[in-house]
Amino acid sequence: NMLRVRTSADVEEGQRLWERLWPAECIFDLWPVRAFFAASFSRPPFFIVAEDNHGPAGLLALSWIEEEDCFGCFPGETWHGQTWLEQNRILADSPDAARELLSAVPGPAELRYLRRHSLPLVQENATLDEIGYLLLPGQYDYSFDSYMQQFSGKSRKKLGRELAVLESAGVSYRYDCFSDIDYLFRMNQQSFGEESYFSDARFLEAFENLASWLKANGFLRVTTVIIGGETAAVDIGAVWGRTYTVMAGCTHPEFPGVAKLINFHHMEWACRERLETVDFLCGDFGWKQRFHLTPRSLYKIRLPGLVMSQRNCRNQEDSAGAR
Repeated sequence: NMLRVRTSADVEEGQRLWERLWPAECIFDLWPVRAFFAASFSRPPFFIVAEDNHGPAGLLALSWIEEEDCFGCFPGETWHGQTWLEQNRILADSPDAARELLSAVPGPAELRYLRRHSLPLVQENATLDEIGYLLLPGQYDYSFDSYMQQFSGKSRKKLGRELAVLESAGVSYRYDCFSDIDYLFRMNQQSFGEESYFSDARFLEAFENLASWLKANGFLRVTTVIIGGETAAVDIGAVWGRTYTVMAGCTHPEFPGVAKLINFHHMEWACRERLETVDFLCGDFGWKQRFHLTPRSLYKIRLPGLVMSQRNCRNQEDSAGAR
């Protein structure tokens, strides 16, 4: 059963292969989600296909990232030299197929945010990339109160005092108001300036198109916190299957502590809805670990020839932009 490897730069063929082979387990697995970023960033696509006598046995979906001089996972959407879409995969039936795919990459590559189950195939190449953070409501019997017991009594009191200050000004919530997304983009750029994902016109366009598509398909959740009549925070996320992925957010600087308020609100809602997972994505910035979220490691593979530039290193400040 001989393996043959071929490559294709045809995005339509890439889509057909993706939709046939790629398991749809999270929102980032869906072709349209990738396609919005592919359209905005216009990276040359490069699909490597392993085939045996029975048909496709593996797929490595890449894009050429010109300014980094390397391949990245398709569609190669970058912000400060790193990609954003998570849960990437090396799709292969066997370690042999995986090795064939990787050895067919015709230049340096940096494959980020790979899931753990791609790894048994390519263990020798992989290193820890970043850690994503999840709330798993089932661990707490879908009870937000049980989750809150993870905090020490002292921490709970401190949080209670902090949130009480906000509550005293009058807190209310608004859901799924699409125009609040524009406020989010604007406020995020004001807060983070050049560090905001949305300061990149390509990323902004892709995100706007993604939000419209999520809305049209009933996956979009927009949460807006209003305090004393002012918009204090906006988060947008996607509910797909039993997973709620919190994708982007902004907070108004006049309301310290509102980020905690909105995050607890997401968690409480997810417990009530009996969701399986709330995915707060990678990038800790201090709070995710303190909030007793469940860590999930993602991995990267660097193929020879890539010189890491300073721009590829994540800015450790709280400049999460879209995260």
